[in-house]
Amino acid sequence: MQFQSGEIDGLGIRRVEKHSDERGWLAELFRADELDRDGMPAMGYISVTRPGAGRGPHEHREQTDQFCFLGPGRFEVRLWDNRPESPTFQNLMTVVAGDAEPKLITVPPGVVHGYKNIGQQDAVVINLPNRLYRGRGRDEAVDEIRHETGRGSPFQLD
Repeated sequence: MQFQSGEIDGLGIRRVEKHSDERGWLAELFRADELDRDGMPAMGYISVTRPGAGRGPHEHREQTDQFCFLGPGRFEVRLWDNRPESPTFQNLMTVVAGDAEPKLITVPPGVVHGYKNIGQQDAVVINLPNRLYRGRGRDEAVDEIRHETGRGSPFQLD
């Protein structure tokens, strides 16, 4: 499978504005009047990724992720359109995001995604997915197709 550089249909990238004053800063992560109903968060989590470490790539069958890259830290985010029915099928995007370039990236189902900390410090990511991890009560299968260990996989962070 060959991917080429290009936009990805249905992927949302929004610059996040940090409102700063003498106390620090505040940033709106999402607003109900700015999201599709299908993308409305069902849960939220925060993770820390060490310098040089990556997470993914993987994709979801039904879940939409809303990744908030606000800092601290800096990430290279890779996204592959793996949806045969998409007008941007087999497009690849690379986005740099983090404290100097805060972004909210909305990743629809079927778009393979992964990110790597390209900074020199631990880096923070907040995710607001529209599905509960492992479903209600954590008793359902995980909605995830993992690609990071596949030999010859076209989905690589490096």
